[in-house]
Amino acid sequence: QVQLVESGGGLVQAGGSLRLSCAASGRTFSNYAMGWFRQAPGKERDFVAGISRGGGSTYYADSVKGRFTISRDNAKNTVSLQMNSLKPEDTAVYYCAATYSSGTHYARHYDYWGQGTQVTVSS
Repeated sequence: QVQLVESGGGLVQAGGSLRLSCAASGRTFSNYAMGWFRQAPGKERDFVAGISRGGGSTYYADSVKGRFTISRDNAKNTVSLQMNSLKPEDTAVYYCAATYSSGTHYARHYDYWGQGTQVTVSS
């Protein structure tokens, strides 16, 4: 089992920045690729960003490329999502997730999930 706890969400004006963090505990963190997903009310859970086990590879949804940056610290068992130039359409609950698979954008491939943190961007 891997336990994931997100933090850092909140309310921000359009154009602002937030940094989300996810703390992992349980099994060896570096065995898992990590991802961030988001879900807006009435919508499906969408992939936002992912990072490989060692942190050498990252991948992003087109909607956030150039604005969001995912990173991880395997010594501290954390993964972060730096979000810049936020837009109202970024408003959602953001989830951290862990997977044995690599390079996957699909929520069904992720094995463990956090409870989520709310991000609200006002216009």
